[in-house]
Amino acid sequence: MDSRLILVTILIRLGVAAAISSVLVRARRFRVLLFREERTLGEKIELVLIIGIPIALGVLVRGWVRNFYAADISFEGAILMGVIGGRFAGIAGGILVSLPALLLGEWLALPMNILAGALAGLLRHVAPEREAVWSFSPLFDLSIYHWIRRSIRKSLIDWQTSFLLLILALEFGRIQLHRAFPKRIFALDSDNWLVELAVYAGTVMAVAIALKVLNNVRIEMKLEQQERLLLQTRMEALQSQINPHFLFNTLNSVSSLVRRDPDSAREMIVKLSSILRRLLRKGDSFVPLREEVEFVDDYLDIEVVRFGREKLKVVKELDPASLDQLVPSMILQPLVENAIKHGLAEKLEGGGSIYIRSRSAESRIVIEVEDDGVGMPVSGTSNSSGTGIGMVNISERLQVVYGDAAEITIESQPGHGTLVRLVLPILLAEDMGGSVAGALYEARSITSR
Repeated sequence: MDSRLILVTILIRLGVAAAISSVLVRARRFRVLLFREERTLGEKIELVLIIGIPIALGVLVRGWVRNFYAADISFEGAILMGVIGGRFAGIAGGILVSLPALLLGEWLALPMNILAGALAGLLRHVAPEREAVWSFSPLFDLSIYHWIRRSIRKSLIDWQTSFLLLILALEFGRIQLHRAFPKRIFALDSDNWLVELAVYAGTVMAVAIALKVLNNVRIEMKLEQQERLLLQTRMEALQSQINPHFLFNTLNSVSSLVRRDPDSAREMIVKLSSILRRLLRKGDSFVPLREEVEFVDDYLDIEVVRFGREKLKVVKELDPASLDQLVPSMILQPLVENAIKHGLAEKLEGGGSIYIRSRSAESRIVIEVEDDGVGMPVSGTSNSSGTGIGMVNISERLQVVYGDAAEITIESQPGHGTLVRLVLPILLAEDMGGSVAGALYEARSITSR
């Protein structure tokens, strides 16, 4: 084989390895499998099929297209599948990518690729830590000085050096088989020692580049996971801030009735127990609006007993289509509490009303809580979070979950009441990602596009 053709083939092969890796990581399922360190047998088979099929097709292209040897990276692919998926994946992958070679009469490719995948999988198994697999770099330090110093310090050859030596040894064996049986196994080979050295370097680089591309995606997914966990932690902190505040106010209401109206106090305690059960459901960061309304009903029953049914009127105007939409939990009760505490408390002797409304509008859900109380001073009417810990908390939680995609507005007229309006993006159940962390991250990601 002409030396110049070999050198060009090596360069193109590096591009093929990078291109296949880049295409694979675009598949969502492959990204999921790649991120998992421990995989079931079925998942390993999936991983082998996803990686092996395009590589096997490349072997066919090499057999059909004259002098297009760069399409065949089956040997490197078997090593890659072994080091990513383990011994089973390496052996199964070696078999898969060798099938086209068998059609071309290259029957020695099968045992060679199986051996390569099995040994790479074995090396993964004995790695001191799994992250060492992903640290193999195309810029591997071949300095003899550093290698000797590292070996003396550790009294052994580290994993990266072992992997490098394994690839070189396997490539050496493949080339020797090709020289002995040129029609039974494919390999790049040259009488020029510099070109032969480039062949060895090209094999190492092809494996390393593919690992580098895949590792970049893993790092990106880890950062996304950390962001999801951070959002979940912050959300839980904000929820824990609202719960004690709410319970403190409710218990004060109960204590005020214990002596003068024991029956009403008992009724409030029953309602409070229902509320506490809801608060103990820590995993519910998103709930249907219907559940939020039921929760507020229990809270309002307590407040109605406290102030008197003739003095506190509750009017609900709820669009049935909006009740199934997902909203952050504990988002409605602080609005109602704020309306009673800051809007109606000062005029309940003369009676007051609270209006709770909801409706769906295109891809958004609108929630309104209005009171006909004393209103806010002119200086307090704004698009800010309003007064009280509850309103500040809601504003912060909406910012955490939705970013700038959610709106909270306050309209108030002194002496006539206050209207608080939330406009939230509609979230579908399939956007929840199967977990609280996934829900928080998906909600923020979807609405920021």
